[in-house]
Amino acid sequence: MTDQPTLAELDAANPFADRHIGPDASAVAAMLERLGYASLDDLMDVAVPATIRDRVVDLALPPAADEATVAAELRALAGRNAPGVSMVGLGYHPTVTPPVIRRNVLEDPSWYTAYTPYQPEISQGRLEALLNFQTMVGDLTGLPTANASLLDEGTAAAEAMTLVRRAQRRATGPFVVDADALPQTIAVVETRAAAMGIEVVVADLTDGLPADLAASGVCGTLVQYPGASGRVRDPRPAVEATHAAGGLVVVAADLLALTLLESPGALGADVAIGSTQRFGVPLFHGGPHAAYMSVRAGLERSLPGRLVGVSVDAEGRPAYRLALQTREQHIRRDKATSNICTAQVLLAVAASMYAVHHGPEGLRTIARRTHRYAAVLAAAVRAGGGEVVADELFDTVLVRVPGAAGGVVDAARERGIHLRGVDADHVAVSTAETTTRGILADVLAALATALPRVADLDLDDLDRATPDALPDALRRSTAYLTHEVFSAHRSETQMLRYLRRLSARDYALDRGMIPLGSCTMKLNATTEMEPISLPGFADLHPFVPAEAADGYASLVTDLEGWLAEVTGYDRVSIQPNAGSQGELAGLLAIRGYHRANGDAQRDVCLIPSSAHGTNAASAVMAGMRVVVVASRDDGSVDLDDLRAACEEHAETLAAIMVTYPSTHGVYEGAITELCEVVHAHGGQVYVDGANLNALVGHARPGAFGGDVSHLNLHKTFCIPHGGGGPGVGPVAVRSHLAPYLPSHPFHPDAERREGIGPISAAPLGSAGILPISWAYVRLMGAAGLARATAVAVLAANYVAARLEDHFPVLYRGEAGLVAHECILDLRPLTKATGVTVDDVAKRLVDYGFHAPTMSFPVAGTLMVEPTESEDLGEIDRFCDAMVAIRAEIARVADGEWSAEDSPLRHAPHTTRALVGPWERAYDREVGVFPQGHDPDKYWPPVGRIDQAYGDRNLVCACPPPDAFAE
Repeated sequence: MTDQPTLAELDAANPFADRHIGPDASAVAAMLERLGYASLDDLMDVAVPATIRDRVVDLALPPAADEATVAAELRALAGRNAPGVSMVGLGYHPTVTPPVIRRNVLEDPSWYTAYTPYQPEISQGRLEALLNFQTMVGDLTGLPTANASLLDEGTAAAEAMTLVRRAQRRATGPFVVDADALPQTIAVVETRAAAMGIEVVVADLTDGLPADLAASGVCGTLVQYPGASGRVRDPRPAVEATHAAGGLVVVAADLLALTLLESPGALGADVAIGSTQRFGVPLFHGGPHAAYMSVRAGLERSLPGRLVGVSVDAEGRPAYRLALQTREQHIRRDKATSNICTAQVLLAVAASMYAVHHGPEGLRTIARRTHRYAAVLAAAVRAGGGEVVADELFDTVLVRVPGAAGGVVDAARERGIHLRGVDADHVAVSTAETTTRGILADVLAALATALPRVADLDLDDLDRATPDALPDALRRSTAYLTHEVFSAHRSETQMLRYLRRLSARDYALDRGMIPLGSCTMKLNATTEMEPISLPGFADLHPFVPAEAADGYASLVTDLEGWLAEVTGYDRVSIQPNAGSQGELAGLLAIRGYHRANGDAQRDVCLIPSSAHGTNAASAVMAGMRVVVVASRDDGSVDLDDLRAACEEHAETLAAIMVTYPSTHGVYEGAITELCEVVHAHGGQVYVDGANLNALVGHARPGAFGGDVSHLNLHKTFCIPHGGGGPGVGPVAVRSHLAPYLPSHPFHPDAERREGIGPISAAPLGSAGILPISWAYVRLMGAAGLARATAVAVLAANYVAARLEDHFPVLYRGEAGLVAHECILDLRPLTKATGVTVDDVAKRLVDYGFHAPTMSFPVAGTLMVEPTESEDLGEIDRFCDAMVAIRAEIARVADGEWSAEDSPLRHAPHTTRALVGPWERAYDREVGVFPQGHDPDKYWPPVGRIDQAYGDRNLVCACPPPDAFAE
C-alpha cells in the first residue's frame, strides 16, 4: 500500500504561507547552502542572540486558516456591523466612490503597492495625481500652496497649531479654538498642545475674539467653516480680530461646501485644513482618509508633510518630484517641521480623481443637491412647529426637540438611519451626496415622534417654497478647478485611460522587486485586500453606537490581542494611524506614567545617532529633550556613551528610543543590557517597531526589556504602502503603561473615553484597513509568521553573500550575519571613480528595479531588504543587476568612460534615447538594454530630475499643458 497523507496532515498544510513566502523548499535549501547552514532553525539560532530568542510554539494565536475560511470569517464580521444610512456628520459623510476609481485606484495593485515617491523618475503617475490633489485643495481653499495630504482633520488642525507658532518666532499667547469646531478636532489639538506646553483656549468666535484674548494677544485661532452645529458663520470678524491680536488664522473647511461658499483665502485665512473624505472615499469607520492643509504665500516652507513640486529633468522637460525634502525628519530630526512621514497618498489620489471625474460643475451639482436636502429638511422642521438652531447652514440641521432627542434617534435607527443625538434636547441631521427623498421622508417620520405635524407635510410643496439657506454674503464668487485636467475626462473611457496612463508611468510591486531597507515592501495578498470593500467595513461611520459596530469591535479585539501576543506586551491600541503617530502615542504614555509617579521632571529622551529621524521629531512633539547616544564603528549603540548619558541625566531621564534590530540592520547582542541600564536609571525603553519583520515568531520586544513599541502594520503586517500611505502604527505597552494609552471621547469602549486624549480623529484610527492585517495573521498562524521572518533573514543574508565581493557589506552582527536587511557601502567606489549612490540608484531603473534605500542610515550607502515575499529568481535578478552595475563602475575606474559620460550618470534612460543622434561614450544598446532586449522593459517617463532647480523655483500646482510641449 502506497504512503498517503492523512486528512489531519492535509488540513495542517498552509498553502497561503507557501504563496506569501517567495522561495520554495528547494530555493530555501539552495540559499542556506550558499550561507553554510543546514536549516532555517540553524540560521536563526545563530542570527538571533540567545538572550532574546523566544519559542514560536508558545504564541497563543489561532491556527492558520485557508483563504476561503478567512474570507468567510471576515464577511461574517462585516455582516455584524450595521452601516445603515449615516447622517451623523461631524466631518464624516457617506459618498459615492465612482466605480472607475474604486476598481482602478483603490483596488488596483499598481496604485496600492507603490512606495513613497522618493525615486521621482519612476513615480511620475502618482506625483501627477498628487499635484492634482494639491491644485484641487489650493483652488477650493483660495490659498496657493497645499501639501500632498495629512493623516486626518484632527491631526491637520494640530499640525496647523504648531505651524502658526513656528511661523511666528516671537508668537505669544494661546491658540484659540472655535467652540463650534468638530469635537474630535478639539480633543486632538488639546492632546498635542498639552505635550508641547501650548495653551489652548476654546471660545465662541461668532463675533471675533473675546475681549480679553483680543487685548492680551494670541498666536492663532482655528475657525470651523461650517461649524459642527451646522451653522455657516462669516469667519471675517475672527480673522480680523486675530490678525489685530498678532496671530494667524486657521480655517477648518468642508471642501464640498467650498464649491458654494467663498474660499477661506478670499476671507483672509492664513491656513486652511480639513478632510477630503467626502470626495469619494468610503467612511471606513473613521479612516484612512486624506486630510489637507493649504497656506498663504510665505508659509509654504513651514508646511508639514510632503509637498509635490514641478522641476525639470536632464533634458529640460517638466518633471514632478517631492519638494523641500530638507524639511524631512531624516535630515532635520528634532528640528523637523513635523514627525509625520506618512501621508495618505492612496486616498489623496482617490479624492483628486473624484474631482477630475466630476469636474467643477459636477462637484457644484453634488453640493447643491446636498444643500437642498438640508434646506428642505430645515423648512419641514419649522413648518412642523419645531425649532432649527441655525438659519444659515450647508448640510447639517440642528433641531431642538426638548427632552425627546433620544426618542428621535431611536426612531430613526429603527428605519436604518443613524442620526446624531447632541444632547437630550437636540438632534443633528447631516445630508450628503447619497441622501434621497426616501431617506428624507424617513428622517421626518422619526422627527414626527417629537414633532407630529411634520408627518403631514408635502415635500414637493416644501421644496418649491423653500429658498437656499446659504448666507448671501458668503456665496462663492471666485473660480476653482479651472485647470484642463478637471474638464478633460468627462467620459468613463477617458477617465479609465487617464488612470491607466498614470499607473503605467509608475513602478510598483506589481512590476517587480522594491528592495527598500527598513520599509518591508512585502506581498499585499489579494485575499487580504478584498474585505476592505465589503459594505460592513467600508460604509460605517466612526461615531455610530457600539452595537452598530459589533463586527469591528470583535476584529479590533482579536487584532490587538494577537499583536500583544506576537510582541510580548500586555495591551495594544490600534488608534494611531501612522508609525509617526504610534511613536508619539508611546512617548505620551511614558510621559503620562512619569507624571503619575510624581516625576514630571523626567523629560530627557536618549536616541542613538543611527535612529530613524521620526524618533527625534516625535520626542520633541511629546515635550521631551533629545540627547543623542553615539554608535560604535560596528553600528551598535555605544554602551559606554549610553551609561555616561544615563548617569548625567539620571534625575531627568524619561526614555530611550532604540530600533531593534538596529537601523543598521543588525541584531545587537547587548540589547538586554541596554534595557537594564536605562531601567536602572529610572527610564523607560521604547523599542521602535520599524524592523519587527526580523523578530516576529523569534523574539518579542516586550519580553526582552521593552516597555513600549509601535508596530508598522504597513510594513510587517501587510497593509500596502499605497504610494506613501495609508499606514497604521499601533502602540503596544507593558501593563504599567496601559492606563496612558490613547483615549477618545467617542470611543465605543466607555473605559477608553477618558485618559491622555486622542492621537487620531477617529477612535479606532484607520479602522477600514485593519481587516488586511487581521487576515494576514489569521492566514499565516504562528508557524507561518515565524517562517516568514526566517526567510526574510535568509534572503537578506543571501544578498549580502552574493554581493559582498562587489560592494562591501557595512555592518554585520557578532556571527557575521545581518538581520532582514543589509547595507552596501559605495563610498570607496565613489571616492575612487566619482560614481555616486544616486548614479547606481538611477541605473537600477534601466535594469528594471526600484532602488534600495539611499544614504540612510549612512550617507553614500544602499540599504537592501528583499523581504520574504521575493522568490529566488527575482532576488538573483537583482543581484545580477548589481554585479553588472559594478562592472560598469569598473569601466569608469579603468578610464574607458568618464563618470560624467557613463551610462550610470545618464541614467535612467527614457524612450527618447532610442532615437536621434548619439554622441555618448557608450553604445545606445548598453544604455537602454543593459542586459539585452527585454520586451517587458519598464521605461521611465522622464530622465534624471534636477532637485535643486525645483526647490529654487517652487511650483506646487498643476502647470499649464503647454509646459510639456516640445
